[in-house]
Amino acid sequence: MALSDSWLKANHKRERAEREEKSDRDGLSVRVTPKGKIIFQMRYRYDRKLQRLDLGSYPLMSLKGARDENQRLKKELERGHDPKIVRRLEKQAIMEAASLQSLFEQWYESYCKKNKKGHHEIKRSFELYALPVWGSLPAEKITLHQWLDLLEEQAEKRPGIADRLLTNTKQLLKWAVKRKLVPVNVLAEINAREDLQIKKVAGSRSLSDDEIQLVWLAINESRMSAKNTLYVKLCLIYGCRNGELRLSEKEHFDFESMVWTIPPENHKLGKSSGKPLLRPIFDEVKPLIKEVMALSGKSPYMFTNSGTTDPMGQGAPLALPYNIRQWLRRHKDYEMEHWSIHDLRKTARTNFSTLTDPHIAEIMLGHRLPGSWQVYDFYDYLPEQKMAYQAWWERLMGIVEGVER
Repeated sequence: MALSDSWLKANHKRERAEREEKSDRDGLSVRVTPKGKIIFQMRYRYDRKLQRLDLGSYPLMSLKGARDENQRLKKELERGHDPKIVRRLEKQAIMEAASLQSLFEQWYESYCKKNKKGHHEIKRSFELYALPVWGSLPAEKITLHQWLDLLEEQAEKRPGIADRLLTNTKQLLKWAVKRKLVPVNVLAEINAREDLQIKKVAGSRSLSDDEIQLVWLAINESRMSAKNTLYVKLCLIYGCRNGELRLSEKEHFDFESMVWTIPPENHKLGKSSGKPLLRPIFDEVKPLIKEVMALSGKSPYMFTNSGTTDPMGQGAPLALPYNIRQWLRRHKDYEMEHWSIHDLRKTARTNFSTLTDPHIAEIMLGHRLPGSWQVYDFYDYLPEQKMAYQAWWERLMGIVEGVER
């Protein structure tokens, strides 16, 4: 008589004097130990010898599951494969399958770190939101629905994080498929806008007054080098582009005329206009500029790569926001939303809007003025810029000190 669910339930954990065996069908049977443990087993002949293979134990394996597995292995037997060897190879493949943690580390070191400017933030996003959930699982076993559950949850709370996770997980899986580490990229057809309802708003990140205060605190109290501290401060004060400050030379700063000249080759519009940008040096910022010059020693450049006279590398400033956020996380228990060096420029521009006229604010950022304005107006607006920068400095110091000005 074939096995039944009721028989299995009645005999599970029921002690008996000796081991018992009971047949089902198609070579499937169970072995019941004196303690009442029930093990499904497959009986078959291979190479003219009678063989037995344990399939699993009840109730972790159901009767239906045991019958299905028995039939699957019988098909392997018909193809000439020993079911014992098939199961052994399958177990080995599971043990050797790359976990998501392992796969991410391989991708990060061999591709992400070398090709992505924001690799620190990418790594942090995975460490916070993906690896604690799925890190120990074989990457190929994580289903589309499991990924979507994780991404949709983040999309509601942190759309920027969800977008970054989706973009980089798709690239990670694509990289793994090419190397045959996983069979398929389950996220290949998933789109942030269509599937996660993430709408990207360009240029929307401007630091709040509270965030400005915390950033200033972090750069002053952390172990950040003096050079990098001054770099962050000057980016926020002037609202300049990353490269304009990074490639600046000492000779560009004239303390007699109190003007910082950005040559055409160092700013975005210089190639088309052939003209330099002019920014005022005001009394409050002059000591910071002098300090930068002293730190760079004999180099003609203001900001240099450590131990050299070469200008600061393009990727060097990109890690600074990450380091600041890490310090705030560890020392102030504050989880700051992602921001970039370029967001300091947006922050400055937001504040310029309430301190000066729109066309002055645009000139301070080095933007092109609209229409005929740029054709006929050759005035540099340095006095107006200076007034606006001093007003911004006063407001900034009030924010930093927690005093309304």
